Amino acid sequence: MQELKLVIKEELYSRAAILKAAYVFSDQAYIYLDVPSNGEISIRFRAKKTDDNLEKIEGEFMNELLQYVLRLQIAKDNQKIREQIVEQALFASLGKEERILNNQDEKFEFEDDPLGIAIPWEDKYGQK
Repeated sequence: MQELKLVIKEELYSRAAILKAAYVFSDQAYIYLDVPSNGEISIRFRAKKTDDNLEKIEGEFMNELLQYVLRLQIAKDNQKIREQIVEQALFASLGKEERILNNQDEKFEFEDDPLGIAIPWEDKYGQK
């Protein structure tokens, strides 16, 4: 069986990016990961088929690894913005009544019933 071994430095590529990129290639080759020394990850690719081109897989793997490093960095850089967008979207989805209920300045008693849910069945739907 054909095999290819790469040693990746974790100071250049995060472990998360290495694992995500390796998973993408799990359908093309058997992948073995090891941590031979501090700060390095060893990746061994073994061809699933005899006609697989491991040099091509190596180049595609390095490109995929770079993409994951970039994706993870962008996600980290934009985390606060995403959190604010989600917070605003959730707050905007609340109706007026829920906003009133969630307001800490105003105190409500259960008799206030701003949502109108304390109406007896007969009053709401009539006698049956």
